[in-house]
Amino acid sequence: MPDMVSVRIGTAFVPVTDIEESARWYGDMFGFRIMSVDGWSAVLSPQADHGARLTLLGPASGIPVSAGLPWATCNLVVDDLAKARLLLESHGCEVGEITGAPDVCLFFTTRDPDGNTVLVCDR
Repeated sequence: MPDMVSVRIGTAFVPVTDIEESARWYGDMFGFRIMSVDGWSAVLSPQADHGARLTLLGPASGIPVSAGLPWATCNLVVDDLAKARLLLESHGCEVGEITGAPDVCLFFTTRDPDGNTVLVCDR
């Protein structure tokens, strides 16, 4: 086996129609900090910044993917799954039931304002 290089995931990409509205939603619902916003995208950083980013791609980005993804591009790990679910529900978001295996991972899904599936996990 050849020598391996160190690797980490740098960013997850999510297509959106309104960059600023979506950046606010991810900030309000999950505490993401807005690092930058321009005509093409918004780059967000989680509170516990370990170098990973969430990049919201607007229509001007030229990426040929439409908003409304039926699958999650990543999982968002929260420290209190039930609290996160209640917060989303209180803001009118449709949320699934918490499911999974307690010894492996518990999770639920919701959708962002563009209908993209968001997977929320406890680890």
